[in-house]
Amino acid sequence: MIQRDIGQLIKNDFGSGYVIVVMGARQVGKTTLLDSITENETGVLKLNCDDSDDRMSIENKTSTELRQLIEGHRIVIIDEAQRVKNIGLTLKLIADMKLNTQVLVTGSASFSLANEINEPATGRLLEYQLFPLSLHELIQDTSQREEHRLLKQRLVYGMYPRVITHPADARRTLTNLANNYLYRDLLEYRGVKKPDVLQKLVQALALQLGNEVSYNELSRLVGIDKETVESYIDLLEKCYVVFRLRAYSRNLRTEIKRGRKIYFYDNGIRNALISNFAPLEQRNDAGALWENLMVSERMKRNAYRQSYAQMYFWRTMQQQEIDLVEEMDGRLAAFEFKWGKAKAKLPKPFADNYPECGFKVISPDDYVDFIS
Repeated sequence: MIQRDIGQLIKNDFGSGYVIVVMGARQVGKTTLLDSITENETGVLKLNCDDSDDRMSIENKTSTELRQLIEGHRIVIIDEAQRVKNIGLTLKLIADMKLNTQVLVTGSASFSLANEINEPATGRLLEYQLFPLSLHELIQDTSQREEHRLLKQRLVYGMYPRVITHPADARRTLTNLANNYLYRDLLEYRGVKKPDVLQKLVQALALQLGNEVSYNELSRLVGIDKETVESYIDLLEKCYVVFRLRAYSRNLRTEIKRGRKIYFYDNGIRNALISNFAPLEQRNDAGALWENLMVSERMKRNAYRQSYAQMYFWRTMQQQEIDLVEEMDGRLAAFEFKWGKAKAKLPKPFADNYPECGFKVISPDDYVDFIS
């Protein structure tokens, strides 16, 4: 069992009076996480909502019926809760009973797509996001030396749990994830009517990794209007496939203000989408893979530390750029990602206009503090 960074945070919230919800993509280890947190606990009731009997035991029940089911248990786990109709109302009823029971819920992305939870249960939930394994978690499990040895493999195959635990089967695992799990929540959602178009769009995003994307250009490539492109990217983000960075702009007239870059939560999924698992030495996208890995690792790190840092990229009309700018409590930090030995320095317009901003180049020889 590889210990997850948010495990102790979740345990610290036991007894807070809130229903604890763990959200994330399929196959990232949500069920395993809650099983590990509660393995030494007594009085645990686990409901697997993929099972129709368990699902029907809580679906559309009155508060009296829910009380009879839950009362007397110290912990109740509702797994795959997106299967339950009106799950938000059910969780509201459970929370309002104020029982001496900690309720833990897992849900995949269709939860948030349909707004099943938040509207009925506002103010009654503590939400956590779980991502594929992080480099920090893997270093804690093995060692910094071992993970440095495997870094090229991580860049190509990513860090879904089964990829890490069954590395010889990584290609088949990722292909199966990309083909059978990646879009399931989206295709179950009423807003997606053209799965072939969705696949073309996500492949186009994969091929533009590390570059600023244009919705107009994507519209022409995929053959749908710009508004649909934006809508589908929003859905892909809610399903934990990709995430966006906006352009940072405060002072300079020449700064790009409306740009966006799109990254994948996992390098392996990105490479599966374009069917390219070639070794790093044979690729022309090693720099983009390094940038994607570092940005996604920083995003995990910030989420697990419950940091409120905002992440951006920066670019001018003259193509001067910085890979990542973080802003928190009015302070700025800038980062450039270099897979090779090339040096980098802060562009002069940025340095002149944001003189208090720190700057660091993140390379394979110097990345652990950045992601820890």
